Amino acid sequence: MSEEPLIQLEGITKTFGTGSAAFQALKGVDLTIDRGEFVAIMGPSGSGKSTTMNILGCLDTPTGGVFRFRGVEVQKLGRDQRSLLRRRYLGFVFQGFNLLARTTALENVELPLLYRGEKKSVRRDAAMHALEQVGLGPWASHTPAELSGGQQQRVAIARALATDPDVLLADEPTGNLDTERSVEIMELLVRLNGEGITVLMVTHEEEMAAFAKTIVHFRDGLVERTERGLRSAAARQEVPA
Repeated sequence: MSEEPLIQLEGITKTFGTGSAAFQALKGVDLTIDRGEFVAIMGPSGSGKSTTMNILGCLDTPTGGVFRFRGVEVQKLGRDQRSLLRRRYLGFVFQGFNLLARTTALENVELPLLYRGEKKSVRRDAAMHALEQVGLGPWASHTPAELSGGQQQRVAIARALATDPDVLLADEPTGNLDTERSVEIMELLVRLNGEGITVLMVTHEEEMAAFAKTIVHFRDGLVERTERGLRSAAARQEVPA
């Protein structure tokens, strides 16, 4: 018997507004994501990719259709239950880093654990481990102003990892970085994915999407097509048998 998909979207619709002002952002999206996948979501402005990511992140709810996460129908959950699911299973990385300027890297990474009510010693240990995962252990006491853009994004990724999530959702994670730093961040995401974390990423950069195992293209509120990530496929071919 095959393992149940981690995420399933079946006929997902999303309408904003009512009456003559109504706009249907999603028109029946079907998408299946297995555990351990690295999926890049692409598409022009207004294609529905960001709306889909908000639904996947339990930040918004669909108007219609079925959204299953680990077999649970998320669209039937209440606000508090969705919030618990988000805190327990999901980690978020944003284009703008969203770090607190006057606090250290370690304190920034601790924040989601603070919101969970974890003890200080537990927070410190988990945050330090997360910083070490992204190669920033020696920079734990530095503030964002003392870090490069790439290092700041690594801190943001460490913050998402601190809660030990099943899924990492990254919204344009390289959008504010130069090419060299962008490649570093993508290589980090590939490594984390190889360690078992499912990665879902929205990007408009084809070179960055190529690092994913699967690229899902959206257009006009629907999945237009899917393809394999070129760099991911090439890397697999280079691994000795």
